[in-house]
Amino acid sequence: MSRGILARLRLSSLRLRLVVVFALVALTAAVAASGIAYWLNREAVLTRTQDGALNDFRQEMQNRVATLPLRPGQEDLRRTAEQMASGSADYQVLLLGERDEGKPIVGASDPDDFTLADVPVSLREAVDTRRPVTDANPYPYHLFWQRTERGGTPYLVGGTRIDGGGPAGYMFKSLAAEKADLNSLAWSLGIATALAVAGSVLLAQVAATTVLRPVHRLGEAARQLGEGKLDTRLRVTGADELADLTRTFNGAAESLQKKVADMSAREESSRRFVADMSHELRTPLTALTAVTEVLEDEQDALDPMIAPAVALVVSETRRLNDLVENLMEVTRFDAGTARLVLDDVDIADQITACVDARAWLDAVELDAERGIVVPLDPRRLDVILANLIGNALKHGGSPVRVSVRTEDGELVIAVRDHGPGIPEEVLPHVFDRFYKASASRPRSDGSGLGLSIAMENALIHGGSITASNSVGEDGEVDGAVFVLRLPLDASGITSEVKTRSGRGEVEEA
Repeated sequence: MSRGILARLRLSSLRLRLVVVFALVALTAAVAASGIAYWLNREAVLTRTQDGALNDFRQEMQNRVATLPLRPGQEDLRRTAEQMASGSADYQVLLLGERDEGKPIVGASDPDDFTLADVPVSLREAVDTRRPVTDANPYPYHLFWQRTERGGTPYLVGGTRIDGGGPAGYMFKSLAAEKADLNSLAWSLGIATALAVAGSVLLAQVAATTVLRPVHRLGEAARQLGEGKLDTRLRVTGADELADLTRTFNGAAESLQKKVADMSAREESSRRFVADMSHELRTPLTALTAVTEVLEDEQDALDPMIAPAVALVVSETRRLNDLVENLMEVTRFDAGTARLVLDDVDIADQITACVDARAWLDAVELDAERGIVVPLDPRRLDVILANLIGNALKHGGSPVRVSVRTEDGELVIAVRDHGPGIPEEVLPHVFDRFYKASASRPRSDGSGLGLSIAMENALIHGGSITASNSVGEDGEVDGAVFVLRLPLDASGITSEVKTRSGRGEVEEA
C-alpha cells in the first residue's frame, strides 16, 4: 500500500503538484490574514492600554502634582507619587523636583521597582525641553512616551512637566499582560493557519481525485489500447473539457480499431495468398526438380551448345525451390504455426554435421568442445547454422571460424569471416526480409530471407542473433561476426514463444 501512495505522490505526479499548489496558496493566504490580524490586534491592544495609562497619568498630574508648592519636599513628592500609583491604571510614578536651584529631589511610589535610571535619557530630554508658546502650541511642556524593555518584559514609560516650574513626573507601566495576550493570539492564529493548510490539503486531495479520476481512466484505457484491446471505450459523463477528451479518445480508438481490422484482414489475405501460392508451386517444382536432376546427370553427354542452358535451368530451379521453401517457412512463422521439437543436441556434432552435409569442411574452422549438450530443435538449429555459415562463406570468403562457448546460462555460437565486413548503414537491416545491400543489384544468388529466417528460429528458441564487424589491431575492419545466443535451460521456453512476426508453439519431444 505504501508503494501505491508513493507512486501516486511521486515528484512528477500531477496529484502532488495540485496538493502543493493548494497548500502554498492556503499557507500564503493564511499567513497574510494571520499577520494582518495580529498586527491590527497588537496595535489595538497596545494603543488602548497606552492611551488609558497616559490619560490617567495626565489627569493625576493635573489634579495632584499641580497643587504642590513650587519647591515641594521629598516627602511631599513621595506621598503624591504613591497616591498617583494607587489608582486603577496600575503603574509606578516617579516625581522629580528641586529643593534648591540645581539640587534635584526624587519621590518614587516604589523605589525598588522604578527609579530615574529606568527613564530613557531621550525621554527625559524631551520632557525637560521648553517649547515656545504660540497659537499652534499653547503649552510649553507636553506629555511624551516611549516603549522599552527591562529583563525581557516590555514597559511603557511616559513623562511630562508641570507648567510654571513645577515638578516633572514619570510613569512606568508593565505591558506583560498585553504581551501574554498577544502571544496567546499568535498561537491561536498559528493553529488556525495550520488547520487552514491541512484543510486545503484535504480539499486539494478531493479536487485532485475529482480531476484525476477521469485522467486515470484515460490512462488505463490507453494502456489497454496499447496492449491490443482495441474495443476499449470510456463512458462519457458531463460536458466539460475532460468529457470532450474522452469523446476524442473514443473516436480515436474506434478509428484505430477499424484501421487495424482492415490491415489485419489485408495481412491475413496476403499471408494466405503467399501460403497458397507457395503450396501450389511445390507440385510443379517437384516435377521440375526431378527433371533437372535427370538433366544434371546427363549434362556431360549433352551438346556443348545446350549444356550452359541446362546448367542455368538446374541452378535456377534449385534457387526457386529454396525460395519456395523459405516462403513456406516464413508463412508458418507469420501464421503462428511454427513449432519447436526439442531434443538433446551435442552442439559440436551438430555443427560438424551441418558443415559436412554442405561440403564446407575445408572452408570452416570449428572451435568447440565436445560434450556441450543443450535441449534444442536440431532442424531449426541446422537452418540457423547453415544460413550464418553460408552467408559468411558467400560474402566473406574462407576460412570461416565457428566458436562455441557457454556464459551466463546461454549457449554462444560466433561465426566469423575475414571479408570486408558489413557496411555501417547495412548493419541495422541485415535481418530484414528481402533486404538488399545494394539497390543497384536487386537480384542476387540469395532470396534475402535466409538471415531473417535464422533470426526467427533463434527467437522461437528464446534466443537472438547479433551482427557486427570485427576490428583488427590496426583499427581496420577484419570481417563480420554473427553471434547466436540460445538459452541452456529449455524450461525458460514457455508454451508460447514470441517471435518477431507471429507466435510459435513449442512442442517438446
